[in-house]
Amino acid sequence: MSEHMSPEEFRRNGHAAIDWIADYWASLDDLPVRSPVAPGDVRRMLPPAAPEDAEPFDALLADLDRVVVPGLTHWQHPRFFAYFPANSSPAAILGDLLSSGIGAQGMIWATSPAVTEVEQAVLDWFGEALGLPAAFRSDGPGGGVIQDTASTATFTALLAALHRASGGEARASGVGGGRWRVYGSTQAHSSLVKAAVMAGLGEQAVRVVDVDPATQAVDVEALRSAVAEDVAGGLRPLMVHVAAGSTSTGAMDDIAAVAEVAGTADMWVHVDAAWAGVAAVCPELRGHLAGVEAADSFVTNPHKWLLTTFDCSTFWVRDRTALTGALSILPEYLRNAATESGEVVDYRDWHPQLGRRFRALKLWAVLRTYGLSGLREHVRSGVALAQHVAGLVAADERFEMVTEPSLSLVVFRLVAGDEETMAAMEAVNASGEAYLSHTTVRGRAAIRLAVGSWRTTQADVDRAWRALQEAAAVHG
Repeated sequence: MSEHMSPEEFRRNGHAAIDWIADYWASLDDLPVRSPVAPGDVRRMLPPAAPEDAEPFDALLADLDRVVVPGLTHWQHPRFFAYFPANSSPAAILGDLLSSGIGAQGMIWATSPAVTEVEQAVLDWFGEALGLPAAFRSDGPGGGVIQDTASTATFTALLAALHRASGGEARASGVGGGRWRVYGSTQAHSSLVKAAVMAGLGEQAVRVVDVDPATQAVDVEALRSAVAEDVAGGLRPLMVHVAAGSTSTGAMDDIAAVAEVAGTADMWVHVDAAWAGVAAVCPELRGHLAGVEAADSFVTNPHKWLLTTFDCSTFWVRDRTALTGALSILPEYLRNAATESGEVVDYRDWHPQLGRRFRALKLWAVLRTYGLSGLREHVRSGVALAQHVAGLVAADERFEMVTEPSLSLVVFRLVAGDEETMAAMEAVNASGEAYLSHTTVRGRAAIRLAVGSWRTTQADVDRAWRALQEAAAVHG
């Protein structure tokens, strides 16, 4: 074998890789959802050093079966319900493969104009499909960009908020100590605290606000009181994180009410709809985004529920001035006529990273091969299956709902108590029949069942439920 694959070798190995993926999908139903390996098992199957001489690609494929598959928790399994899905649909995989084959760097427009302009068009399409305000379009004052994850989007939003609030001072001389305040509910994603740490504000800058016990949405009056107290104490409110579908329970903050409080202190409003935002492709499922026109930034992840291979986190801003003002750095080696003309967007200014892949290609592939009607059908199926689960819970007196179903997420528990709830869940997970996760709500343990895989059917949901009932008979 030569050092580099010839075109024919690449073609043959590429076919073999696609065949391996197709066979892997076909085998998933018979595999345990959660990996049964113990710590160190996979590492012990690998040699202590890289091979000195080249090996055939076939050997790598063989080791996927021997080494890797036993150590995988199968996120594409139809009974993976533990976390929000990480869909890797056929169209998205092929789009990602094409992106890898092209191998372009889209850091500035000049390094590959198509990378930038396809991304702008696709984000405009997608924003319109979600019903986002016109200000988020690329031909308006704001625009969209594909980040790697919602965590990076939150960090980026915080940097833009700092730039706007400080009048550029934060960029020039740092953030200063102890003067800023960032707000989020007890249900806000952990990335909010991490963003504050990375931005130099520190954990103490994040003020956690209580939620309504019934809905788990932020208590708006508690937020209002917290902001007023901080202003009176000489602190500067900077940004508020709005959860439009929290990870724990799918809680939906009232965007409009939070934005009204934010307006009293000129705060940046960042709406984190990482999981739930994509549901807005269905007009009847946009209620949780009411008031989004007041947001300064908005993020949702097609790589969760919308059939797009990780990583693809779509992030929009209402006014890009603060964003690019915070992050634009132009060294001499990146200067070019197109940038100097002011007629193009250089996405290097829209996130912390300089280098960027052609992520838009896989989202473009998904939008085109499924069409909006196909995406709506997929989302509605997830919501319907969640309602089916809620019905199963209601029909079994050993179980009870903890919160109302939130789109495709159901949170419930065993009436018997926390110990029994956790024992039943762990028994199902250990059996390999399904994979569930847990949370705590009002101090009590609860099981999360999140539907959304492109391969999940009602039969898969019913099979997981039977396993849970059998576990409840033992532990409940």
